[in-house]
Amino acid sequence: MRETYPSDITLEQFERVKYLLNEGIKKTRPLTLDLYDIFCAILYVLKEGCTWRGLPHDFPKWRSVYYHFCMWKKKIRGTNYSILDKVLDELVESERIIKGRDPDTTMIIVDSKSIKNTDTANEKGYDGGKKISGIKLHLGVDTNGLPHAIHITTANVTDRDGAIEMISINAPNLSNVAKVLCDGGYTGENFAAAVKVLINAEVEVVKRPELHKFEVMPKRWVVERTNAWLEKYRRLWKNCEALIYTSLQMTVLAFISLLLRRY
Repeated sequence: MRETYPSDITLEQFERVKYLLNEGIKKTRPLTLDLYDIFCAILYVLKEGCTWRGLPHDFPKWRSVYYHFCMWKKKIRGTNYSILDKVLDELVESERIIKGRDPDTTMIIVDSKSIKNTDTANEKGYDGGKKISGIKLHLGVDTNGLPHAIHITTANVTDRDGAIEMISINAPNLSNVAKVLCDGGYTGENFAAAVKVLINAEVEVVKRPELHKFEVMPKRWVVERTNAWLEKYRRLWKNCEALIYTSLQMTVLAFISLLLRRY
């Protein structure tokens, strides 16, 4: 029996996603490791920000933990999504149903955040506005802050271009969206036209007041709160992943952990 860590989820919470995680494991031989311990070990790396080799010794061997993470983040053959993406989509739909909403949202709130790289990251760009060299996280959330579109680019990609890429990649999940809410960084006819073509939605830009004082922008604060949720995970404070796709899957995993803890 291993020690319990703050990053762990409960067995009951794990049962909600166990059957989906089992789909991503090769069945060439009987499993000798507990998938629950494997998943909690991955959450430990995400929460505490340690290296894979830095896992406590009461978890399964780090090579086995990393192997399973690679299997779960790998894109399913013939699709553009991974097992982790599939788990997150199901949890988001379930959470919306519990709150009395339709599984598919009709409005998303879009925002981006630049994240500094460490020396282990291979892909980077320079965000001249934020003076940050690294990557940029693009998010599309509903009015509850639940993610419906996630995309990561190098930091030199503009907010508008990154959002268009995000919407294009996640278009199947956004088929019912009628309005895209965003801040002044997304102003422009070209962006609005691209969104209209991709998902047939209107763009509404909520600008900050010209007076130099703090004021909460209607509904725009929701996506800022979602970004704050991700700050709970030290692995996401800086980008230390060699590949941008791995950074994306770590972000997906963080949302999975957040939603599982609600049950």
